[in-house]
Amino acid sequence: MLPSSIQISGEPLSGAEVRDICRGLRDNAVRLLSLRGCRLCDRDFGRICRALAGATSLAQLNLNLGVVSSPSRIKQLAEALRTNRSIQSLFLHGSPLTDAGLALLNPALALHPALVALDLGDCMLGDEAINLICGLLPPDGAKSGLKELTLSANPGITPKGWSRLAIAVAHSSQVRVLNLDYNPLGDHVAGMLAVAVASSRTLEVLDLEGTGLTNQSAQTLLDMVENYPTALRSLVLAENSISPELQQQICDLLSEGEEEEEVAGGSGDTQEWERGREPAAHRAGGNSWMCPSDPSSQMVLMTSGLGDSLLAETEM
Repeated sequence: MLPSSIQISGEPLSGAEVRDICRGLRDNAVRLLSLRGCRLCDRDFGRICRALAGATSLAQLNLNLGVVSSPSRIKQLAEALRTNRSIQSLFLHGSPLTDAGLALLNPALALHPALVALDLGDCMLGDEAINLICGLLPPDGAKSGLKELTLSANPGITPKGWSRLAIAVAHSSQVRVLNLDYNPLGDHVAGMLAVAVASSRTLEVLDLEGTGLTNQSAQTLLDMVENYPTALRSLVLAENSISPELQQQICDLLSEGEEEEEVAGGSGDTQEWERGREPAAHRAGGNSWMCPSDPSSQMVLMTSGLGDSLLAETEM
């Protein structure tokens, strides 16, 4: 049997359904597990964590929208991540982690050998959490680290915290996607991020949607894109006080750079990820931007209830 994908959204999970999920994890028959917004008791959450600890086929875990809802669940997830060796993408968007909760998770995140994508959007984080996150973005060549980081909608982070993150990104050789949408960054922080983008050799996508920017920020970003060669391919500036003309100029310059790379033979292989990022504006009802992915490269089983066909083979 080929590893399959289990994706359930907003459903209460019964004990029998949880047993089926755990069996699939133990049998290494699940590559993607998404329990977005699902309701389950603490005992069943612990059972799933114990099963995923030893899972060797699980590559993506989505527990968005409050599934990790208490310190005890954070501890159980941390225990599972200390043992697990296969998870590459972890999505915890909308979980009330706070800085204290991330401190519980951080040792397991820092030592995980495969983790490259992390979504901590809307997790009530502050500057202490940023200090921990920067440790997941090691300097050039130090060790493996995150390639995709989402910190959307964490208004408790101050300019001091964002400046620390900008420094870490500037010195990281691996970060390719950085989503900071719906944070009150303002022009000052945007200027620091422009310096980080200019310094980074790998950052391809930067999402600054709804971050309180003005034409001042856009002009700085335009100058950066126009005068300094970067790896940047996508810069999202929607829902800011930026003129459409400036946004179009930036977009045109980035498009020109991408076309030149394609003519030259491309920029090398890049890892594609299943869509698991939560829209940062889900509470505000706004449209969200999502990093492009190739759905055909992953498992596609969708289910709103588990039943007898919980685990199904997917076609190659």
